[in-house]
Formats: sequence, C-alpha cells, structure tokens
Amino acid sequence: MGRDNQTWVSEFILLGLSSDWDTQVSLFVLFLVMYVVTMLGNCLIVLLIRLDSRLHTPMYFFLTNLSLVDVSYATSIVPQLLAHFLAEHKAIPFRSCAAQLFFSLALGGIEFVLLAGMAYDRYVAVCDPLRYSAIMHRGQCARLAIISWASGSINSLMQTTITFQLPMCTNKFIDHISCELLAVVRLACVDTSSNEVAIMVSSILLLMTPFCLVLLSYIRIISTILKIQSREGRRKAFHTCASHLTVVALCYGMAIFTYIQPHSGPSVLQEKLISLFYAILTPMLNPMIHSLRNKEVKGAWQKLLGKFSVLTSKLAT
Repeated sequence: MGRDNQTWVSEFILLGLSSDWDTQVSLFVLFLVMYVVTMLGNCLIVLLIRLDSRLHTPMYFFLTNLSLVDVSYATSIVPQLLAHFLAEHKAIPFRSCAAQLFFSLALGGIEFVLLAGMAYDRYVAVCDPLRYSAIMHRGQCARLAIISWASGSINSLMQTTITFQLPMCTNKFIDHISCELLAVVRLACVDTSSNEVAIMVSSILLLMTPFCLVLLSYIRIISTILKIQSREGRRKAFHTCASHLTVVALCYGMAIFTYIQPHSGPSVLQEKLISLFYAILTPMLNPMIHSLRNKEVKGAWQKLLGKFSVLTSKLAT
C-alpha cells in the first residue's frame, strides 16, 4: 500500500453502546448517577484518611492512592461517554483519543501494581507483625507508590506511542465506548502482529507479574492464618485482608480475561462491558468495599460526623 493512501485520520467516531435515543438517555442518567457516587465516595475516603490521624498508616496510604487512581480513571472515560450519549456526532479528535488511551491505560497499570504493593503490606502485617513498623516505614511506602505510578505511566506511554504510529487509512469508526487499546489497534490497515506482541509483553509485566506476587503473598498469608490457634485470632487476621482480596478478585479477573489473549479474547460487546466495569463499577464499589466492614473507617466516619454535628449545633445557636 502506498504511503499516500496511509493517511492519518483527524478524528474517530465512537460507536458506543447503542444508537437508540431512549436507551442512550436512560444510560446517561444511570452512568451520571454512578459517576457522582464514585466521585463522592472516593473523595470522601481521601478526605477522611487525611483528617483522621488514626488512619495515617501504610494500609490507608495505599488506599488513598487507590482512590485517587479510581477517580482519575473514571474521569478519563465517563465524562466523554456521557457527552456522547446526548450528542448526535460522536466524534473524538485524534489527540484526545491518544490522550484518553494514555491515561486510561496508565491508570489501569498503576492500579494493578498498586494492588501488589497493598498485598505486600498485608503480608507483612499478618506474617511478620513484630517488624511491621520497621519494614513498612514511610520511605518504603513511598517507594512502592512511586514504582506503581512510574511503571504504569511508562508502559502506557510506550503502548500509546506505538499504537498511534499505525496507519489507520480512512478507517475512523471505533466500535467501543472509548479509545481502548485493542479497539484502536483493530483500525490499522497494516499487520499488527508486533503490536499484539507488545500488548502480550506488557500484560505479563504489569498484569501477570503483580498478580503472581499477590498470589504468593496470599498463599503465605493463608498459611500463617491457619497456624493461628484461636478462632478469634484467625478471624481478625482474615478480616484485615478481606477488603483487599475482594478488590484484587474484581480487578485482576476481568483484566486477565481481556488482555492476556488478544487473538482469542472477548467479543466486542464483552470488551465494552468490561470497560464499563473498570470505568464505573469498580471505582464506585472500592470505597464501599473498604469501608462497610472496616471498623477503623466506621469509627473515623462517626468521629467526623460527631464533629460536624457539634459544629452545626454551635452555628445554629
């Protein structure tokens, strides 16, 4: 194919979930409510951890990072999705598409590595509690967080760069809700084997490697818990890991299903639903998972609400 025919498109058209107007309006209302709940839940978690000194621990430091990632990830996709529900021309400029792919891919990678760091924190807390403070000091927590943010960002920059160097010819219709990696690669009018290899390699590095580290951590954690003699001790030890384990199952399960086999992976509809799962459902559920059964967070909420009630009473009088 000649170079002249391999032109760069100036914009892409996102086909989204449905072309029916009534369905789009219903989805707009539903996703808007979920997005607002996501923003409020995660921002309140960050605020609560910031205000309550009892929550200034490594576990809540990582939870703060996780909430910031969730808010950012949802914001990289949902506002554009909501705008397109009410728009007749569902276009996204070339550069905006590249930016969306970069941020969504980066934040997804950051979350996977961050969850591995949180698993290590739980491993030390359960398996080596006497040395927990010495091992999980502020510098170590900061290093784990920096590794998470740096690795996800670097991988995303590489993937975005090689993806948008592909000639798209005149193909500008993306059958997806956003500029998702596999959906954009499918637009190329050249062989994409090298891109698929790159996707596989990054999946191993940023998905399977952290997943294996999480798996090894929990094998050791479960082994340690089973050796605890008292039933109450086992219950408390497991309770400290239950929230993180739930989030791990949600995040890693869907990602492995989506990216580990680009050729024989999910259908286009499944890819859309998985993207919605990560962009809306997971960020909305994470604050609930980490707070509903957490006595420390509940206590912090009660303390904050108590202060608010006292302040309100003083202002009223």
